[in-house]
Amino acid sequence: MPVYMIIEIKVMDYELYTKYVEKVPEIIKKYGGRYLVRGGKVLPMFGNWNPERIVIIEFETEEQVRDCFNSTEYLKVAPLRENSTITKSVIVNGYLPSE
Repeated sequence: MPVYMIIEIKVMDYELYTKYVEKVPEIIKKYGGRYLVRGGKVLPMFGNWNPERIVIIEFETEEQVRDCFNSTEYLKVAPLRENSTITKSVIVNGYLPSE
């Protein structure tokens, strides 16, 4: 069953964040991740939630997510995100309907 990492990002330093964005896709791909949503227009629907930026990444397993974001490659670039954004993230199990 696929899993999804859903990330809410508020960018505080665009120059530093751009450096992060340039390096991360290669790491995500190496660990089997695939971007489904990468920014774009956000339209609030219900409640008081109006995020600046949303990213959704699909992985085949939770283990792949953890391996990716705990990898040496990612940990080298993580300070770019940590010093340029306010970030919240969750891992969510996907849904495969019964046939």
